[in-house]
Amino acid sequence: MSGVQTKTVKADEEGMRLDRWFKAHFPQVRHGELEKFLRKGQVRVSGGRAKSNRRLEAGEEVRIPPLSDDAPAPRKASPADAGAVRKLIVYEDDAIIALNKPFGLAVQGGSGMKQHLDGMLAALEKDGERPRLVHRLDKDTGGLMLVAKTRQAAQRLGDAFKSHDVDKTYWALVAGLPRPKEGTIDLPIAKKMMRIGEGEEERVVPADGEDAKKAITDYQTMEEAGPVTFLAMRPVTGRTHQLRVHAAAIGCPIVGDGKYGGEKSRIEGVSPKLHLFCRSMTFPHPKTGRRMTLDAPLSGHMLETWKFFTFEKNVKVDWPEDLR
Repeated sequence: MSGVQTKTVKADEEGMRLDRWFKAHFPQVRHGELEKFLRKGQVRVSGGRAKSNRRLEAGEEVRIPPLSDDAPAPRKASPADAGAVRKLIVYEDDAIIALNKPFGLAVQGGSGMKQHLDGMLAALEKDGERPRLVHRLDKDTGGLMLVAKTRQAAQRLGDAFKSHDVDKTYWALVAGLPRPKEGTIDLPIAKKMMRIGEGEEERVVPADGEDAKKAITDYQTMEEAGPVTFLAMRPVTGRTHQLRVHAAAIGCPIVGDGKYGGEKSRIEGVSPKLHLFCRSMTFPHPKTGRRMTLDAPLSGHMLETWKFFTFEKNVKVDWPEDLR
C-alpha cells in the first residue's frame, strides 16, 4: 500500500480527462474505486474536488490517496497492433514518428476503453524502448500526431509543445460564413460545470473571471460552398476544446460539433461526425534542432466531405505575418 502522493500533470497530458489520466498512471484502480475516491474528496486537483470527466491542464497537481500495489497484467501488444500503427505512419526517422490518427481512435485509455493509440504503440517497442506520446488529440479529431522514439526526443518535443514552439494548422468545416474572412479570435475561456438536461457536464465556455485562461486562435477562409466554409485554424494557445469554442463564438460552429454548436452544426447531406483535422505542424526536430514541417493527408469522413463540396484537398495554407 502506497502513501499519499502528489503528481504533476505533464505538458503532453494537457486536456486528458481525470479518469483516463488516472488509468494511465494507476491501472490497478478500477473506475468504481476512483469514483469513490472522488466522492470522498480523497482525489483532488489543484487542491479542489473534481469529477472524473474533468479535463486536466499542464502543471496542475493531482492528490493521490494510498493505493494498493497490486496492478493487473498490462495488455500485451499484438502483431495486429503493430500492423495497424504502421499503416498510420506518414514520416519516421531515428527520433520521431508522425502518424495520421484516424477519427474515433482515442489517444489514451480510460474507463471501458479497449483500444487506444498509447496501448497500440507498445507493439513498436524496440530494444526495451517504446514510442512515447508527447501531445494529444481528442478522440473525435483526426490528423497529425507526433510520437517520440526515445526518452530524449520525448523530453525535447514535450518542451517545444510546452513553450508554444510548435505551430499547428487545423482544417475545419464550419457552418456559416465567417466575417471577416480572416482574423484572430482573442477570447479567454474556462471550464465550467453546466447543467445539461437532468445532469451536470463539464464544458469549456468564454469567460472573463479569475478562472479564465488566455485563448487565441488565428483563422482564414480557404473556400466557401453554400452554407459551409472550409476554414484553416491556427491555435496560438493550446487550451482544451479551444478551436471548437472559438468557432462557435464567432457564429460558425464546426460541423458535427453538437456539444458547442447545437443544431446549427448539423448540415443536411454531410456526415454528423466532427469535422476537425490537424493538417500540419512546424516544430524543432528533437535531434537536430532544425525546424521542419510535416503534413497529414486528409482522411475519413472529412475526405468524403471535401469531395462532396469539391474542396481542394492539397491546398497549402500560408499564414499572413500581419494577421495579429
